[in-house]
Amino acid sequence: MLNDLYDEIKLRKEQPKEGSYTNYLFEKGLDKILKKVGEETTEVVIAAKNDERELISEVADLTYHLLVLLAEKNIPLSAIQTELQNREGKLSTTRDRKEISDL
Repeated sequence: MLNDLYDEIKLRKEQPKEGSYTNYLFEKGLDKILKKVGEETTEVVIAAKNDERELISEVADLTYHLLVLLAEKNIPLSAIQTELQNREGKLSTTRDRKEISDL
């Protein structure tokens, strides 16, 4: 499903379709795409405190906007999949992580 959606987003970038929201984002450029990713991230956080249906909807919105960002930066979805596979099985402990106050 994610691969199909990503492919559709890339197609919109290569072959714009009038009235397409995806093309609107590409036309506005990276700053607009980043703004939407930020907005959707905040909405996920808020939805997580509310009900499950809202959370599902907001995570879907965020996922879509992240895929648009990847397409804008010409990063294949497979690069993310590879990165996650490279992390599989690696031990991560809290001592390896920065404190939230240090971020």
